[in-house]
Parts: sequence; structure tokens; C-alpha cells
Amino acid sequence: MTETEPAAVFWDIGGVIVDLQSIQAGHMAFIESLLEEYDSPLSTAEALDQWRSTLGEYFRSGEGTEYLPARAGYREAIDEILDADVDDVAWEPLFQQIHDEYAEPHDGAVETIQRLADSSLHVGVISDVDDDEGQRMLEKFGAWSSFDSFTSSEAVGYKKPDRRMFETALQKADVEGEQAVMIGDRYANDMEGADALDMTTISFGAEDGPAVDHHVEELREISALVGVSD
Repeated sequence: MTETEPAAVFWDIGGVIVDLQSIQAGHMAFIESLLEEYDSPLSTAEALDQWRSTLGEYFRSGEGTEYLPARAGYREAIDEILDADVDDVAWEPLFQQIHDEYAEPHDGAVETIQRLADSSLHVGVISDVDDDEGQRMLEKFGAWSSFDSFTSSEAVGYKKPDRRMFETALQKADVEGEQAVMIGDRYANDMEGADALDMTTISFGAEDGPAVDHHVEELREISALVGVSD
């Protein structure tokens, strides 16, 4: 940690709070449901590969750190795997239902968030997730009310590592970068993005590098790192 005691701790959602394997399982279940309901020339495995490929191309299509809504990417992916024209009012509720059923937090995430929320620290989110998707997951996990702020790419208009994401979050917490901690799972987006504003970084799965101050294998380790005792 820096010599300055932290006043704010910010969490990424995907890959830190939420287990991405649970999200992937939800996407698989959603695709299987679509294939049962609508015509498609693809097998389940082929449809899953096409889904992933289309989403990857979609998110890479943005200019620089421009925000692209995930729901629009899902729309494109559905059109690629189905012959039928599926209206948004048909697929979106199903996607949300299955997504919410499958999404699960990483072990220790909610417990640690709540412990930090009970301290004097400002506890916030800095995430590239769509607003409604992020809020639904945190509400499902029982963690939404523990956060003092929520900074999303949808609201800011840019995705990490754009400094505007971190500047917005710091402004909400009324702290300087050296007073804040960022917990993330991606090196370039979370670690380098936060380090550029002098934030202390904690990696949960991000690769090593000079922008990483601490690595944790379990999220419960974070409490001690930020000075919150059990």
C-alpha cells in the first residue's frame, strides 16, 4: 500500500465480484433455450462458438475506449445463431432470467464488501458492465446496498482503462488517487488504469507487472490489506 491510509476502495464486477464461469454457464443455458425455441442451422457447440466470436468482434469494434452496450452485442450474437427474427421483448426477459439464475459471486466477495462497508471506507464499483446488469447482479448477491457509489462505463461513456472512469469514481468518493484502492482482474484495464491515477492496486487474477501493488488469492485477504480488521 501507499504511505497514505486508504479512504476509498473500488471493486470491479466481472471476474472479481462475480465468477465469470457462472456467467459463461448462463450464456450456455440461454443459447440452449433459444435453440429449443427457434430454428437454427447450428448445433449447440457451434452456436456457442458463434456467440463468443460475435461478441468478441463487437466489443473490439469500438473506437479506443468508447463504451459499447453489452445488450447490443447480445442482439447481434442472437441474429448470427438463429434463422428466426426474434424480437427484443422475447429474448431480453429470458436472458435476464437465466443470467440472474446462473450468476454467482466469488467466494468471500460479498462477505468482504460488507465488512468494508461497515468501516469508515468509501466502498464503490468501477465496472464496464451495463448499469442494469450490474445492479441486478449486486442486488441478487445482497451487496448493492453496501456500496456508496457505482461508476459504470454506460454512465461515463467510456470503458477502462480510460482515466475518465477512475476520475469519475474518485470524484464521487471525494478522494485523491493516492487515497484509493482498485481491485481488479485485468492488468491493462484495472491495474494500469488505476495506477495512472496513483491508486493502489490489488490484483485478483490479473497478470503481474509494475502496475500491481498486491496480489490476493482469496478476496477475504483484502480486509487486512486496506486496514480493516475482522
